Amino acid sequence: MVMAPLPQPWPHWPFLSLFLILFSCESNLHCRNGVEATQRVFLYPQSPKVSSIVSKAYRTGYHFQPPKNWINDPNGPMYYNGIYHEFYQYNPNGSVWGNIVWGHSVSTDLINWIRLEPAIEGTTPSDINGCWTGSATILTDDQPVIIYTGADTEKRQVQNIVLPKNRSDPYLREWSKPKNNPLIQPVGPGLNSNQFRDPTTGWIGPDGLWRIAVGSELNGYSAALLYKSKDFMQWTRVDHPLYSSNASNMWECPDFFAVLPGKNNGLDLSAAIPNGAKHVLKMSLDYCDKYMIGVYDLKRDMFVPDTILDDRRLWLRIDYGNYYASKSFFDSNKGRRIIWGWTNETDSTSDDVAKGWAGIHAIPRTIWLDGDGKRLLQWPVEEVESLRRNEVNHQGIELKKGDLFEIKGTDALQADVEIDFELTSIDAADPFDPSWLLDTEKHCREADASVHGGVGPFGLVVLASDNMDEHTTVHFRVYKSEQKYIVLLCSDLRRSSLRPGMHTPAYGGFFEYDLEKEKKISLRTLIDRSAVESFGGGGRACIMARVYPTATVDGATHMYAFNNGSSTVKVSQLKAWSMRRAQVNVKKG
Repeated sequence: MVMAPLPQPWPHWPFLSLFLILFSCESNLHCRNGVEATQRVFLYPQSPKVSSIVSKAYRTGYHFQPPKNWINDPNGPMYYNGIYHEFYQYNPNGSVWGNIVWGHSVSTDLINWIRLEPAIEGTTPSDINGCWTGSATILTDDQPVIIYTGADTEKRQVQNIVLPKNRSDPYLREWSKPKNNPLIQPVGPGLNSNQFRDPTTGWIGPDGLWRIAVGSELNGYSAALLYKSKDFMQWTRVDHPLYSSNASNMWECPDFFAVLPGKNNGLDLSAAIPNGAKHVLKMSLDYCDKYMIGVYDLKRDMFVPDTILDDRRLWLRIDYGNYYASKSFFDSNKGRRIIWGWTNETDSTSDDVAKGWAGIHAIPRTIWLDGDGKRLLQWPVEEVESLRRNEVNHQGIELKKGDLFEIKGTDALQADVEIDFELTSIDAADPFDPSWLLDTEKHCREADASVHGGVGPFGLVVLASDNMDEHTTVHFRVYKSEQKYIVLLCSDLRRSSLRPGMHTPAYGGFFEYDLEKEKKISLRTLIDRSAVESFGGGGRACIMARVYPTATVDGATHMYAFNNGSSTVKVSQLKAWSMRRAQVNVKKG
């Protein structure tokens, strides 16, 4: 669980004339607030009073969120007949988890959204106690279907299906429930009926049968159970899981998709998969989203990871920050795979009640496999660039140890910033300690932006108050490990807000990088009032964060590029844009 923060001194930065106090919190396996059994459990402190947190200044300007109330997992994203659909777990009656239905919004560009009436509500014995996460599949006759988890009258988790009532309706506003629901029940030895949820998008095997996987606990261990169907209505459980692991006891929100190394075009899993493709199995556990890369053995109907790591702390992660329950889909419009994730608030429940809303979704990301086949890459969908205005452009800035360069001319509350950091020397890189991989948050706390290194820390200071009492740093460090270089990306929130009771961790993730070839490291950060979403090394590491500086309410924040390492860093290219407010669920269709 998240422990109360303990005060730590922050030494003087050479470019600051004030003494800053940081806070840290102990952590072990936790990555974010998350889910236990059938209920979301949130571990943040409860504030006895509320003040500026109710300000509308904290509502994001271009991230997805409904006008009010609670939102969590993205559900069933799809592109159908020219329209993008975003379904989501939604409480229509309040800003805390409960009374969950499937909210529904539609878009033509993934950025501007029209809010519709809920698509699925608990009205039958198979979902009367909850309509939970699921996926959309477009069948071979161009028939969209949604399969989702319902909590039945016995509070067992079962899998149900809905179909659009009118396929000629471009928004697919209404959905009907066949009488044969539930289609899949938690039947079989070793299966926990309270840990059986979140079915994947369907795919077709070489035998012409549809398949889905369901996140489960089987004999006390985690499993993605495999089911087959000829018509998407009658399902049979395969006698072995798609994949299982004794390293954990439950996987939520599994996702299974194909990727081609080095190709950023997506693959439709229900179509023929080309030679050389890899498969990705993503799961939500430990309050974050992790994944494995491997191959889909068609003969055995099993996923086989390229690498099996017994210690799940070492598993790869979709995002190293506040990001959970992600769901991907193949975008047939532009031939790409897009992934969405849920980002919760990091204030208190009482704050959420006072402000009347909680939760956003991260910017939709294009996701593909790196050329070496070892890691997924992610990048904001290109459509978000339509919100850019007032470009600021700088080249050739030298940042010596202790230098701070203010980025002016951009709305620092709502911005898109791209920076290429060119390393003038990598010989001074400090040695890498593999034990840091077991707790990257701890390492980011200890090696924070004020601790000088050989190469780094360098990066961005965002949402900073006039006197730097409040600020968030997003920064890199470079380490040398045998014959390769390891880069650390940190997003340090410990001085992000003067408000008491905030959850302010120091997120971090490592990635390998060929610095001798590349010589520079890119950083892109989307700043959206209470959201700071960063992509390091071309999307090799991503960190989503929520922050609530009091300076946001005052409307006066600053943004800087900095270097606090011994080696000079050159900013070969810096571009920043103010971001217009998107039309996100402001009107009802």
